[in-house]
Amino acid sequence: MSNLSSPVIGLLLVALVAFLAPFLIDITRARFLPAVVLEIVFGIIIGPQVLHWVNVDTSLSLLSEMGLCYLLFLSGMEVELERLRGQLLAIVGGGFLLSLIIALLFGLSLKTIVQGISPFFLALLLSSTSLGIVIAILKDAGESSSDFGQLIIAGSTAGELGTIILLSLFFSNANSSSVSRFVLLGIFFLLVLILSLAVFRVRRSAWFADMVQRLQDTTAQISVRAALLLLVAVVAMAAVFGAASILGAFLAGVLLKFAYKDPDGLRPQFRIKLEALGFGFFVPIFFISSGLTFDLHALLAHGSTLLLVPVLLVALLVVRGMPALLYAGRLGKQQTVIAAFLQATSLPFIVAATEIGLQLGLLTQAISSALIMVGLLSVIVYPSIALLLLRRMKR
Repeated sequence: MSNLSSPVIGLLLVALVAFLAPFLIDITRARFLPAVVLEIVFGIIIGPQVLHWVNVDTSLSLLSEMGLCYLLFLSGMEVELERLRGQLLAIVGGGFLLSLIIALLFGLSLKTIVQGISPFFLALLLSSTSLGIVIAILKDAGESSSDFGQLIIAGSTAGELGTIILLSLFFSNANSSSVSRFVLLGIFFLLVLILSLAVFRVRRSAWFADMVQRLQDTTAQISVRAALLLLVAVVAMAAVFGAASILGAFLAGVLLKFAYKDPDGLRPQFRIKLEALGFGFFVPIFFISSGLTFDLHALLAHGSTLLLVPVLLVALLVVRGMPALLYAGRLGKQQTVIAAFLQATSLPFIVAATEIGLQLGLLTQAISSALIMVGLLSVIVYPSIALLLLRRMKR
């Protein structure tokens, strides 16, 4: 099988896995299982840990990075900033702060037992929620537009956006002080705000609207090209000012949603095109590449590391589930429990952040693999429990 080391053959196998994952879920009727789980598992199987068929070379690494940015870009497009105000903002903001406190206490206690881990960095990993996955689950359940669904989306938004900002502020650049990182991040946010206003004005101009109307459904696909330009521009700005690329990608999605705010929202076909490009190509490559680089041997080498997986899985539920108690005044008992399980669903941020943690020496390879396994299990277990409880509640 030595000829499988060819980059083209490797990309072919990645494309095959990307096709097979949702196909197998559909024919086996295991629709409770997100396709990303099979994508990562298949990536582990065809990668250096098992079959040695595919390695992550430069081209695949670049596509994987683009996939991660595109995933955060699409998540940013789901943010409803106008909803995050008043009492709701206080509730979800307080919930995120409570998550950080609980997670930090857990990280400090774990440091006395396990070496090779930064307590604050671990606290960030445990405080995140995968907004894109939660929204997809709520959409499939018909709850994304309900008050119950919107509250969960708001809490998930706080979990994802808050951890991304804190990661960029404290861990994006090891060669600069916290003060300089704070100043650079402030400049970056100011430039993003200026860019947002500029894009909004151009978007509202008559000449731009006419051009888009003429070219958006031709081979030019001008709206899609403009969105990709915006994504790359904000990610490049983030790199220049020392912020994490995932923060730039997320803010690019928020900016696009703001710029294209129409009475009827984003044009349906435009959004479908963006999601087709992301979920049909870039995003699966990111998750499969995460499986290719997953160090299974490091996870299984020591029993103590493997024991961390159930401990961290329970910790994730406590850290992100406990703040759901703040929703009890707006939700019933069953809905509060469902919200707790959904908010404890986290994978993309964990995968992205562990890469940064390894680069900065904040995690060992074994703990990184344990954390990714926890993210995988959270996507399998917690949404399944939440959907089961939701079906019972509706009955």
